[in-house]
Amino acid sequence: MIPSIETLTADVIQDLTAFFFDIDDTFTTKGRIPAVAFQALWKLREYGIRTVPITGRPAGWCDHIARMWPVDGVVGENGAFYFWMDEGESKLRKRFFDADEARREKRLRLRAIGDKILRSVPGTALASDQRYREADLAIDYREDVPPLDRKDVDAICAIFRSHGAQCKVSSIHVNGWFGDYDKLSMTNIFIREHWGLDPDRDRYRFFFCGDSPNDEPMFRHFPCSAGVNNLLRFADDMTAFPSFIAHREGGEGFAEIVDTLLRHR
Repeated sequence: MIPSIETLTADVIQDLTAFFFDIDDTFTTKGRIPAVAFQALWKLREYGIRTVPITGRPAGWCDHIARMWPVDGVVGENGAFYFWMDEGESKLRKRFFDADEARREKRLRLRAIGDKILRSVPGTALASDQRYREADLAIDYREDVPPLDRKDVDAICAIFRSHGAQCKVSSIHVNGWFGDYDKLSMTNIFIREHWGLDPDRDRYRFFFCGDSPNDEPMFRHFPCSAGVNNLLRFADDMTAFPSFIAHREGGEGFAEIVDTLLRHR
Protein backbone atom coordinates (compact mmCIF):
# COMPACT_ATOMS: atom_id res chain seq x y z
CA MET A 1 0.00 0.00 0.00
CA ILE A 2 1.35 3.43 -0.97
CA PRO A 3 1.53 5.89 1.96
CA SER A 4 -0.77 8.91 1.80
CA ILE A 5 0.83 12.24 0.88
CA GLU A 6 -0.35 13.40 4.32
CA THR A 7 2.38 11.25 5.89
CA LEU A 8 5.17 13.21 4.17
CA THR A 9 7.51 14.85 6.67
CA ALA A 10 9.70 17.93 6.37
CA ASP A 11 12.97 15.98 6.41
CA VAL A 12 12.04 14.25 3.12
CA ILE A 13 12.06 17.55 1.23
CA GLN A 14 14.50 19.64 3.24
CA ASP A 15 16.83 19.99 0.22
CA LEU A 16 14.11 20.32 -2.43
CA THR A 17 15.32 22.27 -5.47
CA ALA A 18 13.04 21.24 -8.34
CA PHE A 19 9.64 19.71 -8.95
CA PHE A 20 9.17 17.49 -12.03
CA PHE A 21 5.68 16.48 -13.15
CA ASP A 22 3.76 14.66 -15.84
CA ILE A 23 0.97 16.59 -17.59
CA ASP A 24 -1.91 14.39 -18.80
CA ASP A 25 -4.11 13.18 -15.93
CA THR A 26 -1.49 14.45 -13.46
CA PHE A 27 -1.66 18.20 -14.04
CA THR A 28 -4.97 17.92 -15.90
CA THR A 29 -8.41 16.57 -15.00
CA LYS A 30 -10.47 15.13 -17.86
CA GLY A 31 -8.21 16.88 -20.35
CA ARG A 32 -8.34 20.35 -18.78
CA ILE A 33 -5.97 22.18 -16.43
CA PRO A 34 -8.00 23.11 -13.32
CA ALA A 35 -7.36 26.50 -11.77
CA VAL A 36 -5.97 24.94 -8.57
CA ALA A 37 -3.29 23.08 -10.55
CA PHE A 38 -2.07 26.17 -12.39
CA GLN A 39 -2.15 28.14 -9.15
CA ALA A 40 -0.06 25.39 -7.53
CA LEU A 41 2.53 25.76 -10.30
CA TRP A 42 2.79 29.48 -9.59
CA LYS A 43 3.08 28.77 -5.84
CA LEU A 44 6.09 26.53 -6.45
CA ARG A 45 7.73 29.30 -8.45
CA GLU A 46 7.00 31.85 -5.74
CA TYR A 47 8.69 29.56 -3.20
CA GLY A 48 11.79 29.41 -5.42
CA ILE A 49 11.27 25.79 -6.48
CA ARG A 50 12.12 25.10 -10.12
CA THR A 51 9.45 23.33 -12.18
CA VAL A 52 9.80 21.13 -15.27
CA PRO A 53 6.99 19.13 -16.95
CA ILE A 54 8.13 15.65 -18.08
CA THR A 55 5.62 14.60 -20.72
CA GLY A 56 4.81 12.42 -23.68
CA ARG A 57 3.23 15.38 -25.45
CA PRO A 58 4.73 16.65 -28.73
CA ALA A 59 7.35 19.20 -29.67
CA GLY A 60 4.72 21.64 -30.94
CA TRP A 61 2.99 21.67 -27.57
CA CYS A 62 6.28 21.85 -25.68
CA ASP A 63 7.30 24.93 -27.67
CA HIS A 64 4.22 26.67 -26.25
CA ILE A 65 4.73 25.27 -22.73
CA ALA A 66 8.35 26.45 -22.52
CA ARG A 67 7.40 29.92 -23.76
CA MET A 68 4.14 30.51 -21.91
CA TRP A 69 3.99 28.48 -18.70
CA PRO A 70 5.77 29.42 -15.43
CA VAL A 71 8.31 26.60 -15.85
CA ASP A 72 12.09 26.32 -16.13
CA GLY A 73 11.99 23.95 -19.09
CA VAL A 74 10.08 20.96 -20.46
CA VAL A 75 11.07 17.40 -21.40
CA GLY A 76 8.85 16.12 -24.20
CA GLU A 77 7.94 13.09 -26.30
CA ASN A 78 8.99 10.72 -23.51
CA GLY A 79 12.57 11.98 -23.48
CA ALA A 80 13.28 12.87 -27.12
CA PHE A 81 14.26 16.45 -26.20
CA TYR A 82 14.11 19.28 -23.74
CA PHE A 83 13.20 22.91 -24.47
CA TRP A 84 13.75 25.99 -22.34
CA MET A 85 13.62 29.76 -22.55
CA ASP A 86 16.94 31.59 -22.55
CA GLU A 87 15.84 34.42 -20.30
CA GLY A 88 18.89 36.53 -21.10
CA GLU A 89 18.02 36.66 -24.81
CA SER A 90 14.29 35.84 -24.56
CA LYS A 91 14.84 32.97 -27.01
CA LEU A 92 13.50 29.43 -27.03
CA ARG A 93 16.33 26.87 -26.97
CA LYS A 94 16.02 23.22 -28.01
CA ARG A 95 18.14 20.17 -27.19
CA PHE A 96 17.27 16.93 -29.03
CA PHE A 97 18.56 13.45 -28.25
CA ASP A 98 18.98 12.69 -31.99
CA ALA A 99 20.31 14.83 -34.83
CA ASP A 100 17.91 16.08 -37.54
CA GLU A 101 18.78 13.36 -40.08
CA ALA A 102 18.32 10.56 -37.55
CA ARG A 103 14.90 11.93 -36.59
CA ARG A 104 13.82 12.06 -40.24
CA GLU A 105 14.86 8.44 -40.82
CA LYS A 106 13.13 7.23 -37.67
CA ARG A 107 9.91 9.06 -38.54
CA LEU A 108 9.70 7.10 -41.81
CA ARG A 109 10.09 3.81 -39.93
CA LEU A 110 7.47 4.84 -37.38
CA ARG A 111 5.03 5.80 -40.12
CA ALA A 112 5.10 2.21 -41.40
CA ILE A 113 4.51 0.89 -37.87
CA GLY A 114 1.59 3.27 -37.45
CA ASP A 115 -0.03 2.00 -40.64
CA LYS A 116 0.27 -1.57 -39.37
CA ILE A 117 -1.22 -0.74 -35.96
CA LEU A 118 -4.20 1.04 -37.51
CA ARG A 119 -4.85 -1.96 -39.78
CA SER A 120 -4.34 -4.56 -37.07
CA VAL A 121 -6.04 -3.06 -34.00
CA PRO A 122 -9.56 -1.82 -34.76
CA GLY A 123 -10.59 1.33 -32.91
CA THR A 124 -7.13 2.86 -32.75
CA ALA A 125 -6.18 6.21 -34.30
CA LEU A 126 -3.14 8.40 -34.58
CA ALA A 127 -3.15 10.82 -31.66
CA SER A 128 -4.65 14.17 -32.57
CA ASP A 129 -1.33 15.83 -31.68
CA GLN A 130 0.74 13.53 -33.95
CA ARG A 131 1.36 16.21 -36.58
CA TYR A 132 3.27 18.27 -34.00
CA ARG A 133 5.67 15.45 -33.09
CA GLU A 134 9.38 15.35 -33.89
CA ALA A 135 10.49 11.93 -32.70
CA ASP A 136 7.77 9.51 -31.65
CA LEU A 137 4.50 7.93 -32.73
CA ALA A 138 1.48 8.31 -30.45
CA ILE A 139 -1.42 5.89 -30.85
CA ASP A 140 -4.66 7.04 -29.27
CA TYR A 141 -6.44 4.35 -27.28
CA ARG A 142 -8.77 6.47 -25.14
CA GLU A 143 -8.32 10.23 -25.65
CA ASP A 144 -10.41 10.93 -28.79
CA VAL A 145 -11.53 7.35 -29.49
CA PRO A 146 -13.80 5.07 -27.44
CA PRO A 147 -11.60 3.44 -24.76
CA LEU A 148 -9.93 0.21 -25.85
CA ASP A 149 -9.39 -2.70 -23.48
CA ARG A 150 -6.12 -4.06 -22.16
CA LYS A 151 -5.91 -6.73 -24.85
CA ASP A 152 -5.86 -4.05 -27.55
CA VAL A 153 -3.26 -1.97 -25.72
CA ASP A 154 -1.06 -5.06 -25.41
CA ALA A 155 -1.48 -5.70 -29.16
CA ILE A 156 -0.32 -2.14 -29.93
CA CYS A 157 2.74 -2.61 -27.71
CA ALA A 158 3.54 -5.97 -29.34
CA ILE A 159 3.62 -4.40 -32.82
CA PHE A 160 5.96 -1.63 -31.67
CA ARG A 161 8.29 -4.14 -30.03
CA SER A 162 8.25 -6.51 -33.01
CA HIS A 163 9.83 -3.69 -35.03
CA GLY A 164 12.49 -3.01 -32.41
CA ALA A 165 10.85 0.14 -31.09
CA GLN A 166 10.47 1.13 -27.47
CA CYS A 167 6.97 1.85 -26.23
CA LYS A 168 5.29 3.21 -23.13
CA VAL A 169 1.65 3.29 -22.11
CA SER A 170 0.29 6.58 -20.79
CA SER A 171 -3.21 7.25 -19.52
CA ILE A 172 -4.38 8.13 -23.06
CA HIS A 173 -1.78 7.03 -25.64
CA VAL A 174 0.70 4.31 -26.44
CA ASN A 175 3.90 6.07 -27.47
CA GLY A 176 6.58 4.33 -29.53
CA TRP A 177 10.03 5.47 -30.66
CA PHE A 178 13.44 4.31 -31.77
CA GLY A 179 16.25 5.28 -29.42
CA ASP A 180 17.86 4.45 -26.12
CA TYR A 181 16.13 7.13 -24.08
CA ASP A 182 13.08 7.64 -21.89
CA LYS A 183 11.66 10.29 -19.58
CA LEU A 184 14.33 9.66 -16.96
CA SER A 185 17.39 9.68 -19.22
CA MET A 186 16.54 13.07 -20.75
CA THR A 187 15.58 14.47 -17.36
CA ASN A 188 19.04 13.47 -16.13
CA ILE A 189 20.64 15.14 -19.16
CA PHE A 190 18.65 18.29 -18.38
CA ILE A 191 19.78 18.23 -14.74
CA ARG A 192 23.46 17.91 -15.73
CA GLU A 193 23.52 20.30 -18.68
CA HIS A 194 21.08 22.94 -17.51
CA TRP A 195 21.75 23.10 -13.77
CA GLY A 196 25.19 21.51 -13.40
CA LEU A 197 23.90 19.03 -10.80
CA ASP A 198 24.46 15.28 -10.53
CA PRO A 199 21.15 13.40 -11.04
CA ASP A 200 22.36 10.49 -8.92
CA ARG A 201 24.19 12.24 -6.11
CA ASP A 202 21.62 15.04 -5.91
CA ARG A 203 18.46 13.01 -6.50
CA TYR A 204 17.02 13.87 -3.07
CA ARG A 205 16.84 17.48 -4.28
CA PHE A 206 14.15 16.59 -6.82
CA PHE A 207 10.49 15.61 -6.49
CA PHE A 208 8.43 13.91 -9.20
CA CYS A 209 4.65 13.70 -9.59
CA GLY A 210 2.97 11.33 -12.08
CA ASP A 211 0.03 9.09 -12.83
CA SER A 212 0.76 6.10 -15.10
CA PRO A 213 3.15 3.30 -16.20
CA ASN A 214 5.22 5.59 -18.43
CA ASP A 215 6.26 7.42 -15.24
CA GLU A 216 7.81 4.29 -13.70
CA PRO A 217 11.45 5.19 -14.57
CA MET A 218 10.99 8.45 -12.67
CA PHE A 219 9.35 6.77 -9.67
CA ARG A 220 12.14 4.20 -9.62
CA HIS A 221 14.95 6.78 -9.66
CA PHE A 222 13.73 9.63 -7.46
CA PRO A 223 13.14 8.72 -3.80
CA CYS A 224 10.87 11.76 -3.38
CA SER A 225 7.79 11.22 -5.54
CA ALA A 226 4.02 11.13 -5.45
CA GLY A 227 1.17 9.87 -7.59
CA VAL A 228 -2.22 11.43 -8.08
CA ASN A 229 -4.95 9.03 -7.01
CA ASN A 230 -5.90 7.84 -10.52
CA LEU A 231 -2.50 6.12 -10.70
CA LEU A 232 -4.09 3.31 -8.69
CA ARG A 233 -6.05 2.27 -11.80
CA PHE A 234 -2.74 1.08 -13.28
CA ALA A 235 -1.41 -0.60 -10.13
CA ASP A 236 -1.70 -4.13 -11.54
CA ASP A 237 0.44 -3.12 -14.53
CA MET A 238 3.23 -1.43 -12.58
CA THR A 239 6.32 -2.58 -10.68
CA ALA A 240 7.68 0.84 -9.60
CA PHE A 241 5.50 3.07 -7.47
CA PRO A 242 5.72 6.59 -6.02
CA SER A 243 6.65 7.18 -2.40
CA PHE A 244 3.27 8.79 -1.67
CA ILE A 245 -0.24 8.92 -3.13
CA ALA A 246 -2.75 11.80 -3.17
CA HIS A 247 -6.37 11.44 -2.12
CA ARG A 248 -7.59 13.33 -5.17
CA GLU A 249 -7.22 12.65 -8.89
CA GLY A 250 -5.64 14.62 -11.71
CA GLY A 251 -5.02 18.34 -11.34
CA GLU A 252 -6.77 18.47 -7.98
CA GLY A 253 -4.42 15.74 -6.73
CA PHE A 254 -1.48 17.72 -8.14
CA ALA A 255 -2.57 20.76 -6.13
CA GLU A 256 -2.99 18.57 -3.03
CA ILE A 257 0.57 17.28 -3.38
CA VAL A 258 2.03 20.77 -3.92
CA ASP A 259 0.12 22.25 -0.98
CA THR A 260 1.38 19.42 1.26
CA LEU A 261 4.98 20.04 0.17
CA LEU A 262 4.75 23.78 0.73
CA ARG A 263 3.28 23.38 4.23
CA HIS A 264 6.65 21.88 5.17
CA ARG A 265 8.75 24.69 3.63
